[in-house]
Amino acid sequence: MDDGAVSRAATAEAGAAPPLLAARGVSKAYGGVHAVEDVTLEFPAGTVTAVVGDNGAGKTTLIKILAGVIQPDEGHLEVDGRAVRFPTPAAARAIGIETVHQDLSLADHRDVVENLFIGREVARGSGPMGLLDKRRMQQETIRVLDELNVMIPSVRQQVRRLSGGQRQAIAIGRAVHWGSRILIMDEPMAALGLQEAKRVSELVAALAARGLTQIIVSHNLDHVFRLSTRIAVMRLGRLAGLRETERTNHEEIVRMVAGLASAPAAESRHGAAAG
Repeated sequence: MDDGAVSRAATAEAGAAPPLLAARGVSKAYGGVHAVEDVTLEFPAGTVTAVVGDNGAGKTTLIKILAGVIQPDEGHLEVDGRAVRFPTPAAARAIGIETVHQDLSLADHRDVVENLFIGREVARGSGPMGLLDKRRMQQETIRVLDELNVMIPSVRQQVRRLSGGQRQAIAIGRAVHWGSRILIMDEPMAALGLQEAKRVSELVAALAARGLTQIIVSHNLDHVFRLSTRIAVMRLGRLAGLRETERTNHEEIVRMVAGLASAPAAESRHGAAAG
């Protein structure tokens, strides 16, 4: 029986629903360097998992595997307990995994509506004679931002004129709108002021309450403790340990990042998967 079958059998025996997303023994090497080695980690629905570690710890490679940017050399991913393969980021998006990059990938000289629908414009009619349904896209943009309680002066305003927090909220709103079940965010509160960071943290909490699974990469432990429900520590390509945020502290996480503390035996491989 393969690892995926074993994990599904264990989950069924425990009477619990399978995690929304899971990495099972994934590894990725570049030449003789193991960027990620034998990482097993589950992401249950509604959790906010922060992935932390020093530069070169493997967190970026792990996130790229989850997003379909690169494929693992060994191991596999699971969604809803079933093994999946993402040959491209589009394949990951098709199953509901959206990524908000640190640069947000927004078109500065386009308005909020155009950014929300960029590459996915809604048209009236079909073929080369189809016209953009600007009214419908504007109404949908207003609905999405209202649902997320995002305050924007006008959805027809160019995003370059908006604050950093508003821009971040638009990028998150775009990802959520396109049906994402799993949202990956790279440094979501970088370069934000206190009030804007607070608003983004409120948005993250609201999305978690709706059952959206979120994975956050951050170097800032203050942000990590503010946003996350779980903290996964990567070190030298391996998972050093997984902690529930409310049951750990800055000192323990710093020690784990530095290799001065590690997960106890019960939380090494299968314990970390259990979350």
